[in-house]
Amino acid sequence: MPRQVLFIYNDPTAPEALLGETFTELGFDVDTFEVVPAERAADPVLDVTFPDPTRYDVIVPLGSRWAVYDERLPWVAGEIDTVRRAVDAGIGVLGVCFGGQLVAAALGGSVQRSTEPEVGWHPVHSTDHELVPDGPWFQWHFDRFTAPPGAREIARNDRASQAFVSGSAMGLQFHPELDHKLLELWIDGDDGDLAELGLRHDDLRADTTTHVDDAARRLRLLVRGFLDKVVG
Repeated sequence: MPRQVLFIYNDPTAPEALLGETFTELGFDVDTFEVVPAERAADPVLDVTFPDPTRYDVIVPLGSRWAVYDERLPWVAGEIDTVRRAVDAGIGVLGVCFGGQLVAAALGGSVQRSTEPEVGWHPVHSTDHELVPDGPWFQWHFDRFTAPPGAREIARNDRASQAFVSGSAMGLQFHPELDHKLLELWIDGDDGDLAELGLRHDDLRADTTTHVDDAARRLRLLVRGFLDKVVG
C-alpha cells in the first residue's frame, strides 16, 4: 500500500510545487488540504477543522503570507494542535517556512518578526548534509523561528536559524519547493515588499534560472534524508 503525504495549504498561493513531485517520485500518494481558500484571502479569519494527521505517513504544513503569531487567525491554534498530535503519534512532519515556524511554535519554540528579512537565494550552512545539503536555498520570509527546547539545529545562516529536527518533525525556514511557476505566483502577489528591500523581480528570475536545477537535486536528498533519518 502506498504511503500517504498530506500537504497543508496555508495560503492559496503556496502549493507544494517541487515537493509534490519529489514525494510522488518516492512512491507517495499525495493529498492536499486547503486552510484559506482563494476567495477568503482578503479575510482569512475563519474556523477550520483539520484532517486527522494519523491517517497519513507524513504531513507537510506549507508557507503563508500571514504570521504564526497573528492572534486574529483561529485556525493557527488548530493547526498547531494537529502538528502536536502528529509528532506525538510518530507521524512525519516537514514544516516549510510558515510551516516550519508553526512546527517550532507547536513544540515549544517561538516565532518573531525578523530584523533581517530574506527574499531570494541565500546561503544556508548545514551540520548534517544528508538532511539539509549546503547551498543557496530560496527564501521569502519576514519572520523567523527559535527552535524548540531539545531540538537539534541542522542549518542556519547569519540571518536566521534555517532547519531543526525534533522527534519526527523537521522545520525549515527556506522554500525548497520553489520552481519557476511558483516564483511567478509570488511575484504577481508582491505589493511592493521587494522594492522596499531593494530587490528586482527580474533579478529573482535570473537567480532562479541559475540555481533551481541544483536546488531540485538537493531537495530530493533532503526529502530522502528526512524520511530515513527523521521519520525512520
